[in-house]
Amino acid sequence: VQLQASGGGLVQAGGSLSLSCTASETIHSSVPMGWHRQAPGKQRELVAFIRSGRDPTIADSLRDRFTISRDNAKKTVYLQMTRLQPEATGVYYCHVGQPSNRYWGQGTLVTVSS
Repeated sequence: VQLQASGGGLVQAGGSLSLSCTASETIHSSVPMGWHRQAPGKQRELVAFIRSGRDPTIADSLRDRFTISRDNAKKTVYLQMTRLQPEATGVYYCHVGQPSNRYWGQGTLVTVSS
């Protein structure tokens, strides 16, 4: 599976940004799709993931500002980010699958200026 992420860019603090990630093939709705991010000098961390039949999982610190959704027909997962702060700066990677068997996209850079 190949994943193509888009939507990153530069935004001012307090602004919003939407990311999308499209898979090269159909992903069963029960297979998790989601996002991690890696800030400069830090480890990659989970942002959110979504799969059918369960509520989306979003990191506790982001739950009130980030929304994840998915369009299975379009093979795409979305991440809507609001009220962004500089600490959200980093490379955002989309992924498909369980941690033991996961495919990653190439990453898209999000930069939040203060």
